[in-house]
Amino acid sequence: MATIGDVAKQAGVSPSTVSYVLSGKRTISEETRTRVLAAIEVLGYHPHAGARALASNRSNVIALIMPLYTGLYVPILMQFVISVVTAARRFDHDVLLLTQDEGEKGLERVAASSLADGLIVMDIEEHDPRLPRLRTLGRPSVLIGFPADGTGLTCIDLDFAAAGAACVDHLADLGHRCVALVGSPPEVYERGLGFARRTADGFHEALRRRGLSGSTVPCEPSPDAVQAVAESLLARHPDLTGVVVHNEPAVPLLLDAFAALGRSVPHDVSVVAIGPDDLAERSKPRLTSVGIPAEEIGRRAVELVAAKLDGRPVPDATLVEPLLIPRDSAGPPDLL
Repeated sequence: MATIGDVAKQAGVSPSTVSYVLSGKRTISEETRTRVLAAIEVLGYHPHAGARALASNRSNVIALIMPLYTGLYVPILMQFVISVVTAARRFDHDVLLLTQDEGEKGLERVAASSLADGLIVMDIEEHDPRLPRLRTLGRPSVLIGFPADGTGLTCIDLDFAAAGAACVDHLADLGHRCVALVGSPPEVYERGLGFARRTADGFHEALRRRGLSGSTVPCEPSPDAVQAVAESLLARHPDLTGVVVHNEPAVPLLLDAFAALGRSVPHDVSVVAIGPDDLAERSKPRLTSVGIPAEEIGRRAVELVAAKLDGRPVPDATLVEPLLIPRDSAGPPDLL
């Protein structure tokens, strides 16, 4: 196993120079830095984590607090986790996973110890009870999600309000005049998760702006519940021709429910989803959708934590612009 002395010999420098290249504590010429990094690559050298932490007074760990509640789509949560872990390794950090049920106790564990240098917090409620402690934690933190009051916090997320509006605008541009939103499960709204409310707000603002009629209905992702929602929407809105779905596990059930009611997609009703691209591509028909950019958001959240650890300024709020990809599930109503 290669040592720092082996790297120094290979690069033709002193061991202290290798240490400075690794820690960044002293300016090293680019030519010397390149030689050291090349020697590290050739020898397969890995700094000892404990020694590195002692030298830098850092744990080289980022804590990720993620939810394990019902009503949330686990595959997309795992995309966030994988993205954070992958990005953290680029910054020479590992990831400590804490579950949401630890609540403020998890924050206190991080604050009272050297478990982690910074935190990334998911599953943000509009009036999240963890926010007061996060503001005084003394460790850099980034929220994936937006509370009602983000003062003193660093937040990043998809612009869900713009995503809801983009779906309505797409259907309105196709000529639809009555559009419904099949939203998240009721418990998501009851808990006050900001992404669900912002989607609904953007949806209804776009309805008003485009002069469309429609409504929002929460939906439990079970066959019976989805069937009941489909029947209710068609009874309430006989002229319904467009549906926006922000409820990933309900998507295939809703397509089946419309088929059972004699409404095919897209020939009788157009469907636009907010969800992961792989789900949209697997559906039959393929879904016109706004993707959830989990990889980008996770990566940028890590970059924000790293910048804060380095003392660099970061924006308080980062909203990722939604991208709607037309596929096969939506068309003009006059052709249906």
